[in-house]
Amino acid sequence: MDNSSILILNVDDNDGARYVKSRILQSAGFQVIEAANGTDGLDLARKRSPALVLLDVKLPDISGIEVCRRIKSDVSTAAVLVLQTSAALIGRDDKIRGLDGGADNYLAAPIEADELIANVNALLRLQRTQAELRNSEERFRQLTENIGDVFWMFGIGERQLLYASPAYEQLFGRPLAQLQQSPDDWLLAVHADDRALVLADWSEFLNNGHYDQEFRLGQDDAVRWVRDRAFLVRDDQQQPYRIARITSDISERKTMEGLLRTADEHKNDFLATLAHELRNPLSPIRSAVTLMNTIPPTQTEVHQRARDVILRQVGHLTHLVDDLLDVARISQGKLTLRRQDIELHAVVEPAVETVKALMEARHHTLVLDLPPAPVWLHGDPVRLSQIIGNLLHNAAKFTDPGGRIGVTVTVPQADRIRIAVSDDGIGITSYNLARIFDMFAQGASTRDRVHDGLGIGLSLVSRLVEMHGGTVEVTSEGIGKGSTFVVEFPLQQPVTITPAALVEPPPLVHQRLLLVDDNVDSVSVMAELLSLMGHEVVTANNAEDALQLARLQLPATIVLDLGLPGTDGYALARMLRAEPAFAHTRLIAHTGYGSDQDRERSREAGFDFHLVKPAKFDDLERALRL
Repeated sequence: MDNSSILILNVDDNDGARYVKSRILQSAGFQVIEAANGTDGLDLARKRSPALVLLDVKLPDISGIEVCRRIKSDVSTAAVLVLQTSAALIGRDDKIRGLDGGADNYLAAPIEADELIANVNALLRLQRTQAELRNSEERFRQLTENIGDVFWMFGIGERQLLYASPAYEQLFGRPLAQLQQSPDDWLLAVHADDRALVLADWSEFLNNGHYDQEFRLGQDDAVRWVRDRAFLVRDDQQQPYRIARITSDISERKTMEGLLRTADEHKNDFLATLAHELRNPLSPIRSAVTLMNTIPPTQTEVHQRARDVILRQVGHLTHLVDDLLDVARISQGKLTLRRQDIELHAVVEPAVETVKALMEARHHTLVLDLPPAPVWLHGDPVRLSQIIGNLLHNAAKFTDPGGRIGVTVTVPQADRIRIAVSDDGIGITSYNLARIFDMFAQGASTRDRVHDGLGIGLSLVSRLVEMHGGTVEVTSEGIGKGSTFVVEFPLQQPVTITPAALVEPPPLVHQRLLLVDDNVDSVSVMAELLSLMGHEVVTANNAEDALQLARLQLPATIVLDLGLPGTDGYALARMLRAEPAFAHTRLIAHTGYGSDQDRERSREAGFDFHLVKPAKFDDLERALRL
């Protein structure tokens, strides 16, 4: 062991004895300083802070016993070790008096060299152990006082509380001082329904050696969940002598577990509903196609009705997918509002249009009661129409054929607008009223079992209204008595808008088109439609063929799917734009990817337009005109 950094103060008035002891200590590698009397010894002890003082009892000015007492009573030197020595005072009482005076050990002369070194080393080891213990205790104290878990320590016998960390007061909500006076006081913080079980397990801990409980603290209006664990602390002989305990707040975990259970229940309901709702429109589409393939083309009315069925059901499928995507975007914080000043009629009329076919099919009467003067909103016109459209769609679904649906708009305050959508349909039970805006919540069906939704329309309404700074509420007097949904928004003050001059759209010029899509049916049907419009159309099903055809045909416009096998549409667009021949070719993305990120990616790849499948033919025609 390297002792060169350890300083020892040797105090002795006998020059010969002091010299011998210093040489012995120096030969063992220690640094040694000397003093010939008690006054100098005290002064050096304060100034140099030695690790140990080798102190003779008989000194000319101050007794060694008194020097030791002063060293130990001074805060600056209290940790210094004192090894008392004496050649004269070697009796039992002398040793006791020296040790009582604060000495860490007492040696009687004559002292052998090895005995002296052994005693010094033993005292230094003890000092290091004590320092490590103090450091360990300090680290433990800092740890327990700066984390949210509660650390406890109990004695084995009567389970006397030895320590509880300050986090106890915050977690258990009871004074730590009261716990120290009454170690069972913590049980009063345990929820009344859990207390008996917790007490039984805690009482049996020593018998079965296991305690790991999850229970509630507080009362029903303010409950916190905790996990409480205990284990035995054993000595070197593996005998238990303490009980250590840790209590952790698991309220957040319990909340997440509850949400996961609810989400799992919703997932099962949703998957069952999704399968049902997707089959609903697919069945009439298949039947309509079979009918069109069976009857002769001369029966134009039957063909037209079949086409109407297909268009209606495709629109319904699109509505389902759009709802799903909107909810996902809002949940992920990806949906942004494109706010502008918009007049009320420009919001209501598109909403009515989306549900017009369903209401006509069910012979509903729609009554609109709108203010005669222009009313201006500030928001996203598409999303505002979607809110009213979803409410109307919901009313139409749950109102029996021949029922009445009304939209009433009022201005209850100068800065608020209220939109009420009411119906005389099947109504809502008190149970469903509390959960009607939850994801996948659905009420009872109408008598003719119209039930064409995923149970997310009203949840979407609630989130979109909130994003616009508004509120939505629902009332119903019960089953068979209809329901009323009331939406309120901040009102934008009227602004003067100069009508823009009516601009006729440019004429549609026949073009050479290249359609690229790996879905053969999709690309062939679109090619036939565009050919009927007078365009010259060629098709490809992959990027390699598309690039070859493009170089050969030099089309004016390329309508390109993004999800191609191998080289995708983004990469193909960049390859086309890299060639001078296609620097100004119109590129239209026609894809199932419709997020803001997808649109940004297509713009960066060089596309001029981004149409989301199934795109309306009017949108495709508009992209070809512009």
